[in-house]
Amino acid sequence: MSTVVVIGAQWGDEGKGKIVDLLAKDADMVVRYQGGSNAGHTVVKGEHKYIFKLIPSGVLYRGTACVIGNGVVIDPADLIAEIDGLKAKGVQAEKHLRISLAAHVIMPYHKAIEKASETQKGGRRIGTTGRGIGPAYVDKMARIGIRMGDLLDPTSFRRNLDDNVAETNALLKTLYHAPGFTAEQIFKEYRGYAMRLKNMIVDTGSLVHQAIATGKMVLLEGAQGTHLDVDHGTYPYVTSSSATAGGACTGTGVGPTAIDAVLGIAKAYTTRVGSGPFVTELTDEIGAALQTQGNEVGAVTGRERRCGWYDAVLVRYAVRVNGLTSLAITKLDVLDSLDEIRLCTGYRFKGKTVTGMPQGSAILADCAPVYETWPGWSQPTRGVTVYRYLPRNARRYLTRIEELAQCPLDMVSTGARRDETIVLRNPLLRARRRR
Repeated sequence: MSTVVVIGAQWGDEGKGKIVDLLAKDADMVVRYQGGSNAGHTVVKGEHKYIFKLIPSGVLYRGTACVIGNGVVIDPADLIAEIDGLKAKGVQAEKHLRISLAAHVIMPYHKAIEKASETQKGGRRIGTTGRGIGPAYVDKMARIGIRMGDLLDPTSFRRNLDDNVAETNALLKTLYHAPGFTAEQIFKEYRGYAMRLKNMIVDTGSLVHQAIATGKMVLLEGAQGTHLDVDHGTYPYVTSSSATAGGACTGTGVGPTAIDAVLGIAKAYTTRVGSGPFVTELTDEIGAALQTQGNEVGAVTGRERRCGWYDAVLVRYAVRVNGLTSLAITKLDVLDSLDEIRLCTGYRFKGKTVTGMPQGSAILADCAPVYETWPGWSQPTRGVTVYRYLPRNARRYLTRIEELAQCPLDMVSTGARRDETIVLRNPLLRARRRR
């Protein structure tokens, strides 16, 4: 058996979708454990590009079971659209997909609340996607949320929906001066979704447990990244769920002793979407070049990502809070044309150099980067699949990243396609050998 968690070590968008897809060929099951349709994982297979919002990236392999765990919040319309979109490309997701009875449902009023709240905040807005993710998690914690299993029970669903709509309408009217919703309309719409999805909605906790107990190879796939984690990220500019490795346990029902390894994904530089501090951000022509060369546009939102140099402080913190056992570095090829590359090893704050992650966004916003300057390689690395064939300066750069992270490097992505990857060690197979 082998159970491996795959997480983002930065602010999301690190290329987790590609890495999970690559590892999934050796996996029996891939489980998505948190987040919602605000996160997009992109996989390029041949000439086709697939963007996954909710369905685990491993769905492209016919023999791999795919599970949406209880820690995910689901917009049924988005999920059905994703299933239908894959079907149009010849991928029969419904055959392999199972959805947790306990996963919470995003309702239309969640989206309305989030959009109204962001508008009212003005310059203090978080930079959410407006897809209702945060308010759905709020209802979950307030113990008034509606879960996927509830959709299958019309009586219980309607009773809970009536209560929620009445409360939400009062909030929208009083606080945001916005129109409310009609429970009957929502009920009919979501009952339709339930009929479409009912055969996929099961007790996924037992399903995943059984897979692990019988020696299957299981990947637990996170969304977003460590520094968007609601507890350990750059609060309040974070998501509403546990994007770190700990969320893999609560979001699937897998106990921590069942986890064999944790793989962290990081870009060879750094990006961020939305508001919040970003110590190594580049607002000059180099930042613009990284944005262009890296095609740094959100797969789901279409928003341009802010770009900057690689930040070893961020990744070292991710190693600690996730217990990373190895790293995968992506988008190395984006740096190919640069004469010089900077690498942040610490921060300057009030005249002192710190190498640990400051706690609090206000402090982080006042930090300045401490850089090492490394020579570029000015040679193409795209498509290289053997480590020793990389330019010498590229290998030196990767070695320094590994040293600063104090975590071994297992994989290097040199392009968007599956085959454009250097695999030094397969973390899924290595974890099995450790067992």
